[in-house]
Amino acid sequence: MARPAVGDELAVPLERVLEPEAGTADVAATRVDHDPLVEANRSGIANVRLDRQRLEAAIAKGLVAAGVLGQVGDAGDLEPDEVGGVVGHALGVGLGEAHRQLGREAEPVHGRTIARVEVARLAELIVARQPCVVLTGAGISTESGIPDFRSPTGIWARYDPMEYATIDAFRRDPIKVWDFYARRLQVLEEAEPNAAHRALAELERRGLVRAVITQNIDRLHERAGSRDVVEVHGSVRTSSCLRCGERVLFDEVVRLVEAAGAPPCPSCGTILKPDVVMFGELMPEAEIDRAFALAREAALLLVVGSSLEVWPVAGLPQETLDTGGEVAIVNRGPTPYDERAVLALDGAAGEVLPGALAAVTAAA
Repeated sequence: MARPAVGDELAVPLERVLEPEAGTADVAATRVDHDPLVEANRSGIANVRLDRQRLEAAIAKGLVAAGVLGQVGDAGDLEPDEVGGVVGHALGVGLGEAHRQLGREAEPVHGRTIARVEVARLAELIVARQPCVVLTGAGISTESGIPDFRSPTGIWARYDPMEYATIDAFRRDPIKVWDFYARRLQVLEEAEPNAAHRALAELERRGLVRAVITQNIDRLHERAGSRDVVEVHGSVRTSSCLRCGERVLFDEVVRLVEAAGAPPCPSCGTILKPDVVMFGELMPEAEIDRAFALAREAALLLVVGSSLEVWPVAGLPQETLDTGGEVAIVNRGPTPYDERAVLALDGAAGEVLPGALAAVTAAA
């Protein structure tokens, strides 16, 4: 067989040549949890890895509320990660043991160095495929020192989400829940936006990113300078009183926590609740609706730091693909959309995105 001559067109795209094929050891190393979610009465519900066809089958069996999912449905997938549910329909399920190893956003599967040509390709896509919408998950914030939830070293490895992360737990013992949140507030107060946050903000300033949809509650996109941020899981920016509706800003909440542990409402004395989505609560309707609208309008959906395992956020790439757009992924570890993505880079957002921004600048 003759060797191809210099200049001959390759039979496969260059990025596929550079991407090593996952072997058995690589697949096993991901340790993805394939067990189905189970209701408190042991009735199985839709597994978080389901695609649309399997989800519809679960709906047909009466295991998931008809239409779309409506509440946070898995105890392993709170605020910074993806939440199971779409606004507008109730999901009456009990929560089982957290899926602690489901998401691998914070842990590299292997140490492959991202090739410069791949970063340049991402830059080309961002410029050429407009509008570009960005979807971020926990993986972008772990680089700022904020722990993820679902990895073996994540928050749920040390705290039972049933005791700290449901609205029922908050109503039952808000002081206990605030003991958990007080520790998080300290981390969130000290965390700073990293190079990935800043790169996205600069790309937005240049008109190359329309909006950032984030599953994170940490305000780091806003603090980095991003102006159009859709927070589908709420934010620690404020805490609210469930009795009188008083809303208190983050800095004042921190002061109240330092003084009293569980922050009292300044108006009526009731313990405040952080304005993040807890299990058993509906997700914010306006934000979810806008996230899906943005995904449908995107010529490029750039996924950063999310394993795309849990609905409804896992459905956003499909919305983009169904309307003729393309998906690019920057994540540590595999996602269900890697094979359908125009580009999938296994690497740290804090390295890839600044590199892409530099390539955009050089080409301008």
